[in-house]
Amino acid sequence: MHHLRAAWQRFRLLQISFLVVGIFLAGFALGSQYNVSQAQSDLLPPAGSETLFAPFWQVYNLITTEYLEPVEPETLVNGAIQGMMNALGDQFSGYMNPEMYPLMNADLSGAVEGIGALVETIEETGAIRIASVLEGSPAEAAGIQDGDIFIEVNGEDVTGLSQMELVIKVRGPAGTVVNLTMQRGDQLLEFSVTRARIEVPNIEYKILDNNIGYVKMRDFSADARTKLDGALQALDVNQLDGLIFDLRGNPGGLLSTAIEIASAFIKDGTILIEDFGRGEERVFEASGSYIGVSVPLVLLVDEDSASASELVAGALQDRGRAKIIGETTFGKGTVQTWRELVNGGGVRLTIARWLTPNRSWIHDVGITPDIVVEWTPEVRNDPNDPQLKAALDYLLTLQPASLMP
Repeated sequence: MHHLRAAWQRFRLLQISFLVVGIFLAGFALGSQYNVSQAQSDLLPPAGSETLFAPFWQVYNLITTEYLEPVEPETLVNGAIQGMMNALGDQFSGYMNPEMYPLMNADLSGAVEGIGALVETIEETGAIRIASVLEGSPAEAAGIQDGDIFIEVNGEDVTGLSQMELVIKVRGPAGTVVNLTMQRGDQLLEFSVTRARIEVPNIEYKILDNNIGYVKMRDFSADARTKLDGALQALDVNQLDGLIFDLRGNPGGLLSTAIEIASAFIKDGTILIEDFGRGEERVFEASGSYIGVSVPLVLLVDEDSASASELVAGALQDRGRAKIIGETTFGKGTVQTWRELVNGGGVRLTIARWLTPNRSWIHDVGITPDIVVEWTPEVRNDPNDPQLKAALDYLLTLQPASLMP
């Protein structure tokens, strides 16, 4: 599948978040499927490559025959692939080894197998702690609490690992047990957690004061449109006096999902344009799945709204379907393809730019809201939310039909 995937260094409190651990905010994904048969031609060396690759095989043979310590051939191959991807100098292109690739793909399915918690990195120390334990999860049942810090997984010290490395160790098939040593204050606590299949809680919805609906979507996973439709139906959306669609902190997801989400609010016409360079383009139109939302719509965004979130914001803004409120978005305007490799790993490779319906390229620029409201919350779920207040204030000034498509 092709993916729009942004760098993760600007995330605030959640940073790179998992459902453990579950969700890699896999976001920034835009793309379509490639089947296995199409990839078979990739296995053959290109014509005339023998001389070009001679130094590679020379170094490979030197290492395997003369290096002081034995090295697994897979380690050398993984390193060579990683080196090729790094040589592109593109933060959005990269290699995922056979352990990482299935994990990344699972995160876009809407469900994972793990213990059911969100994690975050403590900026000052680099330690990884529980940000939020999901209700009804194995982590909750075992007694793990928000703020607990990972020390060991199955007896192995994990204090120096990255979040991705930690997730690989904590996740596993439903029904299996993972033993965790966690730090809580000055105590070290032991937990045995039976992993389970975790449904990723992607959609939150409610009715606010003054009959205004609120829907928050955390990522563009495969089932996000189905979940959105369910939320709008539960809210009886056209009986409301306005709707707030919150994409703050949403890093993206699948292209097909992004088009479907935009198509829920846009009846027909252009959603985005892919520019492959050399005059080659592809125009994506609304999918025809418009569900007739007729109430005024506000889209909330912030600096961590990226990729697919920006695609939806750009489409709704250019088409005049929503008022955008919040902060300038992340600025991720390229498209990546994801390809599985024969070793079970995969690569993500930048193949195109994407443009809004008005042909704006938002890369490194972002989408500027119609109403800018800067805000950096000091704590998670800060109830003093000036961006949400601005959205409510705006909707209260409108007649119900003023933003109908």
